[in-house]
Amino acid sequence: MNETPDVTIENQQMRLVVTSDGIARSLVYKPTGTECLIQGKSVPFSTITEPRPYQNEVKLAYPNRRTTFKSNAVRMEGDKLVIGYELIPWEATVSVKIADDYIAFTLEAFTLTEDYGIVMTEPPISEMWFLRLPVRELGHWGDWLNVIWDDEVAVNVLAAGPCANADSEEGEGYRILQAGSDEQVKLTGVTAALITCAKDELLDKIDTVERDYGLPHGVASRRHDLYTASYYWASTVTPASVDEHIKYARMGGFRLMNIYYPAFLDSRGYRLIGNYDVYRREYPNGKADLKAMLTKIKEAGITPGCHFLHSHIGRDSKYVTPAPDHRLNLLKIFTLAEPLSEADTTIHVEQNPIHSTMAGNRRVLKIGTELISYEGYTTTPPYTFHGCVRGIDSTTVNAQPVGYMFGLLDVSEFGATSVYLDQYSGLQDEVADGIADLWDAGFEFIYFDGSEGVNPPFWHHVANAQYRVFSKLKPEPILAEGAAKTHFSWHMLTGGNAFDVFPPEKLKEETLRHPFREAPRMRDNFTRLNFGWLGYWLPSEETIGTQPDQLEFVTSKAAAWDCPVSIQADPAKLAQHPRSSDNFEVFKRWEEVRARKWLSDEQKQMLRDEEQEFILLLDERNDLELVPYDRIMEIAGGSTGVIAFTFERKDALYAVYWHISADAQLELPLKPQDFVVLESMGVEIEAAAGKQGDTAIVPVGKRRYLKSTGPNKDKLTTAFGGARVLDL
Repeated sequence: MNETPDVTIENQQMRLVVTSDGIARSLVYKPTGTECLIQGKSVPFSTITEPRPYQNEVKLAYPNRRTTFKSNAVRMEGDKLVIGYELIPWEATVSVKIADDYIAFTLEAFTLTEDYGIVMTEPPISEMWFLRLPVRELGHWGDWLNVIWDDEVAVNVLAAGPCANADSEEGEGYRILQAGSDEQVKLTGVTAALITCAKDELLDKIDTVERDYGLPHGVASRRHDLYTASYYWASTVTPASVDEHIKYARMGGFRLMNIYYPAFLDSRGYRLIGNYDVYRREYPNGKADLKAMLTKIKEAGITPGCHFLHSHIGRDSKYVTPAPDHRLNLLKIFTLAEPLSEADTTIHVEQNPIHSTMAGNRRVLKIGTELISYEGYTTTPPYTFHGCVRGIDSTTVNAQPVGYMFGLLDVSEFGATSVYLDQYSGLQDEVADGIADLWDAGFEFIYFDGSEGVNPPFWHHVANAQYRVFSKLKPEPILAEGAAKTHFSWHMLTGGNAFDVFPPEKLKEETLRHPFREAPRMRDNFTRLNFGWLGYWLPSEETIGTQPDQLEFVTSKAAAWDCPVSIQADPAKLAQHPRSSDNFEVFKRWEEVRARKWLSDEQKQMLRDEEQEFILLLDERNDLELVPYDRIMEIAGGSTGVIAFTFERKDALYAVYWHISADAQLELPLKPQDFVVLESMGVEIEAAAGKQGDTAIVPVGKRRYLKSTGPNKDKLTTAFGGARVLDL
């Protein structure tokens, strides 16, 4: 009979019980007595995974394949958990720190309890979970933060550093929240915190963990006044054009301006990424000119941010030509089976090149001082790469001897004009220094684009690459977003991602398909996303262009979830669009909503109706007013030049209408006395009588309103359908 007692670990918030035979038995939220773990399941508290069994007798008796061993013994020695496992002679030592707001577990060491009989002292472990809790379903699952919660209680297993892996496994009626380590990253010295608390206290508890362990301040960023602020995104701003950008940013009520790196660094698409010290010619004084421009933006009441692809290296940058840096990432390693001369166009290798990429412009080998493209390869001996072009990207052709090892270059799948750096090297830190020097000019928030472009394991390197940059930015960014996220990113990325632009005709549909679907999931992670990026299209024969109702739709659905939007803006294009004033008025009103926290919970719920569109008006007293409105589907016999919606307010029927690209007239089959034309609420203009009987002519260009004084909705809709668009 096993007389080892069960292990109980508790603070004021929770009581955790682990049985002496290694099973997670109970996790009670003490203020309410709520049991948080599923009962009747024998879920091991810890597991160890080896690539194959290494202990000799186990290796002989069991298949030599990736094998997971379950905990079967747990005891407490002082402030340390000692965990034993089935079949293998290893014990894990996990220190336990009991704090008021959390309990922290740190994997300290592995101890060999029985000699292997072979020359091996290191633990042959590929993956280890030192904390596994089968938390029952509570209604909400935050997959990024690794939290399960309902209105009463939240259970969170939180990595307290970038090298701890916090993840989960789904079960029937429960989910195993777990924390562990990975031999590709760091096996020991990793920490995770267990938080069990009232749902409304979770962010306070996480904030304590962040401060205790010196983590980025993810909670503080989510409590910043600009947390829900949308941003004006600029790739063309320079000291000469900054006033125009400020004008449009203020026109849209934007409190943030995100500046893409090509605005100040010499760029050819992605091809020069990595040259962080080469400014555009518009900045003759380099950093001093950048700093002066950012100061001007701040003086206008706008907070500037920056946008980089931190894990990319451009194929024309100093890290590639004339000789590629040894710290660029390689996807496969090959060995020369024959010497390579400077003239050879066929490369003989020992390994089978099968599954090497055949994508255009990504077929690149890095051999010594040169990059070599290939046309194809053989997958039966003798193995070769053939049709090779030597010294591409202005690299230096070289000869190498038999036995020389080289690799398949990790060329970015996004355009193939940049490559990914090796996250196991120091190059990411060198890049971080370059970005940090630019940051010092006065940026205050950052977008980590291209974050997915890292080595596996992705759970670590996506966040850690961001962290290697983020930790060098002083002062710490007030906000951050990124193109990819993993668990530890939560402490840096204030609200996850933006989306790439969607064309006008698909914008509403794609908004519902993507950001609108993601928003509740992000809410489950106690955070938000960005409903941008929004593109800006001029009306043409191919497209209706960017129109006020599109922007109203996206930004209203975003506000329903306390999310911002972002607009990719260029003053040259904005100045050409006839409806830019109306478009940016939409932004301005909704940014006022965000800044004032104007929406009630009831209004937010109303806005989440995906079938209903809404308009934010300024009423007769210039106060905000939110009303639903419905599109008139056919206008002027099928004309695509005019857009109109009907809505009701203050017991009256209205229409809002405009022309997508021109100033014209609209002849309606209504009498002038049937309606009132409004430039804005309370500001009337007269309608003219039409040349035909019982018709009226109204101006159609910018957004205006009609207030019906007689016709009902059906009649007003029919009137728009039978209208005629007249040139001025």
